[in-house]
Amino acid sequence: MDDLQIQISEKAESAIEQFRTRSGDALDYSESSLDVVEEILAEASSYRHELPADQVNAITHLLGAYILEVGRRSFGGKYYWHDERDQPVLVVEERDYRIAMLVFDKIRGRLSGDEADNIPFFYRGFAAKAEAPQAGMDILFV
Repeated sequence: MDDLQIQISEKAESAIEQFRTRSGDALDYSESSLDVVEEILAEASSYRHELPADQVNAITHLLGAYILEVGRRSFGGKYYWHDERDQPVLVVEERDYRIAMLVFDKIRGRLSGDEADNIPFFYRGFAAKAEAPQAGMDILFV
């Protein structure tokens, strides 16, 4: 495992621990566990204006790592650093296709109260392509 993989994996585990009181054992790296992530973000969005910036960043990084790990554990892939967006990106690729996912912006949007940034819906779009990749496919989910 490279350093970025280790960091994301550790942050995902930290997310499970940090949110255990709220989620019980529901954060289990399954796609269905993203419903709980959505609930956590929806609840936090109601008091987002009261949260300091460092807490918003902590939530974003913890839950972002968790969502990325759900994807990696389901479909494989490798993490890279996306310099322009200053965040990790999960890339699932073979010789003839590439499907990638960035999640931090979606989390920030959901924390701001934008229900269109629904995490399970977003992930299902990524998962549908990763489950049935086609030659020539090159998609970035943002």
